[in-house]
Amino acid sequence: MTATFEELVAQADSASVDGWDFSWLDGRATEQRPSWGYQQLMSNRLASVAAAVDLQTGGGEVLAGAPKFPPTMAAVESWPPNAALATHRLHPRGVVVVATPTESELPFSNEAFDLVTSRHPNTVWWNEIARVLRPGGTYLAQHIGPATASELVEFFVGPATDSQRQAWARRHPDHERAQAEAAGLHIVDMRHERLRQEFFDIGAVVYFLRKVIWTVPDFTVERYRDRLRELHERIQAEGRFVAHAARVLVDARKLG
Repeated sequence: MTATFEELVAQADSASVDGWDFSWLDGRATEQRPSWGYQQLMSNRLASVAAAVDLQTGGGEVLAGAPKFPPTMAAVESWPPNAALATHRLHPRGVVVVATPTESELPFSNEAFDLVTSRHPNTVWWNEIARVLRPGGTYLAQHIGPATASELVEFFVGPATDSQRQAWARRHPDHERAQAEAAGLHIVDMRHERLRQEFFDIGAVVYFLRKVIWTVPDFTVERYRDRLRELHERIQAEGRFVAHAARVLVDARKLG
């Protein structure tokens, strides 16, 4: 029996969104993966350095996929539920998980690491990254690119505003390259891809918007119930809702 709109929404609205694991969406949504394979790139770099830190590690899900860590391995996370998950997941493997206030300076000395990694950081503090890297050290990351999931944003809140376009522009590779270079980092490789996302039921949309909170920052089921119902009917008629995720690979080296 097919679940109703109310059942799908209630199920997604009550699901836990702690951590950075999207397995709840299995069979309900898909997202194309970037061609560069960040997980493998990160794993290869971690296996070849003496000291590394993973920024905005979430629940440690991505970092935990690396088969080998360097002798000194740290991870940083600001949201307490995620920091707790990361500690539980990573401590048994010798990773020091540091909980920090949101948007704070990194709690490490200058030139502490050979490698800094991050997957989908919300904010990139280029000066802090450069500060904790040793000369010749590397920042390897996968960033969220400009206008990611813009189709979802526009469905719920309308055409992009000037402030939204400005926020997207700050995520453009050209802007990030300039920011990195201003902090003393040399871009070795930077690639930008736009990747297809498909949502097969309204529950998947609700879960995604609750988890990826910057997509529609004021999202709640009650606030957007009417739009959710419209989208539910559209998905039923068309079989899916299609959006696109933007991803940027950043491989930068500290000069000096």
